[in-house]
Amino acid sequence: MDLRAHARIDLDALRGNVVALRAKAPQSAFMAVVKADAYGHGMVPCARAAREAGAGWLGVATPEEALALRAAGLDGPVLCWLWTPGGPWRACVEAGIDVTVSALWALDEVVAAATAAGRPARVQLKIDAGLGRNGAQPADWPALTAAARAAERAGRVRVTGVWAHFSCADEPEHPSIAAELAVFRTALEQAAEAGLTPEVRHIANSPAVLTLPEAHFDLVRPGVAMYGISPVPQLGGPADFGLRPVMTLTARLASVKRVPGGHGVSYGRQYVTPGETTLALVPLGYGDGVPRHASGTGPVLVAGKWRTIAGRVAMDQFVVDLGGDVAEPGDTAVLFGPGDQGEPTAEDWARACGTIAYEIVARVGARVPRVHTGVA
Repeated sequence: MDLRAHARIDLDALRGNVVALRAKAPQSAFMAVVKADAYGHGMVPCARAAREAGAGWLGVATPEEALALRAAGLDGPVLCWLWTPGGPWRACVEAGIDVTVSALWALDEVVAAATAAGRPARVQLKIDAGLGRNGAQPADWPALTAAARAAERAGRVRVTGVWAHFSCADEPEHPSIAAELAVFRTALEQAAEAGLTPEVRHIANSPAVLTLPEAHFDLVRPGVAMYGISPVPQLGGPADFGLRPVMTLTARLASVKRVPGGHGVSYGRQYVTPGETTLALVPLGYGDGVPRHASGTGPVLVAGKWRTIAGRVAMDQFVVDLGGDVAEPGDTAVLFGPGDQGEPTAEDWARACGTIAYEIVARVGARVPRVHTGVA
């Protein structure tokens, strides 16, 4: 069956990216971050490919994601970090998942879960080094580490990690980087003073892996870079870091027709044909993750040339004006890919939409089938 649209996921490219990124931090363990359905690329196939390429750890945001990895048969270390009160602590303890604790309430809940499960929980403590999201404030850190050590002595937990997250690692000269590294180092010293001996200490996300070797510590945890997107496009594109984009998003033209000049295109008639022309209909819209704010700006390769979306993106479709060029229903429109066949990239879309390439790939919806190539 010919697909209306699909996202082709090149797992060989992903494996190559893991190898390239591991070479940037050869003394550190490697965590492949596969949260948000692997940034829209398909969590389980990408996790398997990353493991095959040497990733020792997997990282996800939610406990549900972590449990889905276990249900798919993925063993080995998995860290999840976004918890709310009453979450599935016991299920994660029983599955041997590393859970992040950022406050005493979370430690209390995981201790209770470990007691009920009859086995110690694997816990990683997070310090808020300056990002202002999860993580204990430095003023609260000594109490959290002391309580965690007490729970460890009681046999309820094993503190396997201490970690933090940068706020501006994608701006390599930003003064917050040195300040946050200093907070993290102090937190590590205080954890040691409390008697904790974590297996891994980590703060390096994708941009830090590429630009901050002093931040690599025991483990690095690339996210978007593993999918072949540069986290620091102002310093270089994927190829400059030995990376290759993993996702190519295409659709088959649903309609091609001639229309007269002065013809409105899509809702609101924001685009009116300047003269007689050919319009091609691409059957993807904001219901599939194409940003509505790409209206009038999003680039698409159709009939061998870059086009710009004509008029508004609708829920299921958008239009491009082919001018005097020829196309047929069923021909391929390429929204983005690696760029080596002349197609736009996710970074081109990000610039057109005033966002980041992370969002472009992650928002591709479930209605778009993922077709994984290079499956082992």
